[in-house]
Amino acid sequence: MTDPVGVRLKRLAHGEGLDLPVYATPGAAGMDVVAAEAVELAPGARHAVATGFALAIPEGYEIQVRPRSGLALKHGIGVPNAPGTIDSDYRGELKIILVNHGAESFAVARGDRIAQLVLAPVVRAGWEEVADLDATERGQGGFGSTGGHAGLN
Repeated sequence: MTDPVGVRLKRLAHGEGLDLPVYATPGAAGMDVVAAEAVELAPGARHAVATGFALAIPEGYEIQVRPRSGLALKHGIGVPNAPGTIDSDYRGELKIILVNHGAESFAVARGDRIAQLVLAPVVRAGWEEVADLDATERGQGGFGSTGGHAGLN
């Protein structure tokens, strides 16, 4: 196991009394994050749910926001831009965009676990403009060109 990377967290007034993001098990890749507000999500609705804290992520890292699988399977609750990216230079409140893909309204209570946060290293690209690209077996084939789901059986 590697040493944890320090991420500074500032609890906001409306986040008092809430659990900080935490790994639920020793093998968990993501930290559960809780809502700092109560929200009712109608079918098809989206809302940026407050978490009650802001972060200072170290340069060279990002935090990815991912949906919780149980909420997705049981209630159709997801993160529409998954994985969402929190950049290292952002200092505002972390908010989790949730969407209700389900057929019924879904209530989020203050303190409910609503998403997962994954700290990840960032590698920056350096563009190299060229006249031609190297050839591959796949070539320009895209959007299902490598086979459909029926071929996976």
